[in-house]
Amino acid sequence: MAGTGLFAEILDGDVYKYYADGEWKKSSSAKTVAIINPTTRKTQYKVQACTQEEVNKVMESAKTAQKSWAKTPLWKRAELLHKAAAILKEHKAPIAECLVKEIAKPAKDAVTEVVRSGDLVSYTAEEGVRILGEGKFLVSDSFPGNERTKYCLTSKIPLGVILAIPPFNYPVNLAVSKIAPALIAGNSLVLKPPTQGAVSALHMVHCFHLAGFAKGLISCVTGKGSEIGDFLTMHPGVNCISFTGGDTGIAISKKAGMVPLQMELGGKDACIVLEDADLDLVAANIIKGGFSYSGQRCTAVKVVLVMESVADVLVDKVKAKIAKLTVGPPEDDCDITPVVSESSANFIEGLVKDAKEKGATFCQEYKRDGNLIWPLLLDNVRPDMRIAWEEPFGPVLPVIRINSIEEGIHHCNASNFGLQGCVFSKDVNKAILISDAMETGTVQINSAPARGPDHFPFQGLKDSGIGSQGVTNSINMMTKIKSTVINLPTPSYTMG
Repeated sequence: MAGTGLFAEILDGDVYKYYADGEWKKSSSAKTVAIINPTTRKTQYKVQACTQEEVNKVMESAKTAQKSWAKTPLWKRAELLHKAAAILKEHKAPIAECLVKEIAKPAKDAVTEVVRSGDLVSYTAEEGVRILGEGKFLVSDSFPGNERTKYCLTSKIPLGVILAIPPFNYPVNLAVSKIAPALIAGNSLVLKPPTQGAVSALHMVHCFHLAGFAKGLISCVTGKGSEIGDFLTMHPGVNCISFTGGDTGIAISKKAGMVPLQMELGGKDACIVLEDADLDLVAANIIKGGFSYSGQRCTAVKVVLVMESVADVLVDKVKAKIAKLTVGPPEDDCDITPVVSESSANFIEGLVKDAKEKGATFCQEYKRDGNLIWPLLLDNVRPDMRIAWEEPFGPVLPVIRINSIEEGIHHCNASNFGLQGCVFSKDVNKAILISDAMETGTVQINSAPARGPDHFPFQGLKDSGIGSQGVTNSINMMTKIKSTVINLPTPSYTMG
């Protein structure tokens, strides 16, 4: 059970502590932040509302701890990460329980997230040893006008203190995707978890604590964004920010100053369906891509652009599959569970109302009970409807009928987002040409968009982000190149 047994020390009464200096602490603010269960719409957990002074102390500790950690042998860093991964996977049940209650993630998917997170930590440890164990040796006479009088040795060194801010929908997995690369590269890590998902993240951090990492190396501060959000992202002690979320990331990017940024900020992932596509495959992937975790994924299918000649058949196939989706509480492992908050549900409803007023075809009756919204396919959506462009982050999917491939590419590229997209066609050559024309970080051919496997590069264009994620890319991003040049008195050659 969450907050009991091995995890008892992270809980004080009914309030979860924050983590700093290798200890679980209560905030001097004596204030708490409530976490609302999306299903019951009642307070499920409470976390500390940390102060700016506590953030200052955390940053100072992180800076000190990082200096020692950078001198720790690579094999030792990897060993500790493997240990944390094993503890994380061993205690998947209480962490998954938190995910179910905080963000209404279906029980089975919650367990999968924790196991996947442990696997990611272990993979990162292995990859880090390989990447960081190699340097480069350059000689000067490869550049015109130079003799071989200089030897240049390059290696990767840590940036310092990494600020990690994961989103509510994957508060464990997207936290460790930042924590593990930061640590293997020799950095320290300050985690600011999302409010919805904070208790899951605190349980995950405790697994790293139990693995035996040095005091101050990992910290986890909870609290209101209005109190410590900007204070954290603009803090002079931060040397890199890794953020996954929505529009807030654009504001962070403008305020952050001269620090490296890794940003993934959402998408409007388009699914382009050609006339020769396997429509059964398309329908299955639309269901998986558009409705898993109630559409609350940055890589969810968010708009279907289908050729008019096959649109009726595809819509009928998708409707038949939607009718089989189970709707209800996450504890029952339902396919469609409540969205994360009332404000999110209200936003989704606003998009639905706009589509109705402007004449979209409702393939199912719109139904809502609190934060629970039944899956809805909207056919005959036009570009003047908000749902054609805005990201619902819910189980509502628009279908736009197109008359040419160019029309589909144009709609995809007219979006301010550019995270992922997908193309369905039996003609792979044609699909590749279309994928090349799509202005997105990744294009999936004959499959729904997806972030994983976690070692694949993951990046967005335009308002969908800065930089690239994925194990290797994250390790490289959280390091910088250090060069040492040896100047020789006379040219040197290895032979002759």
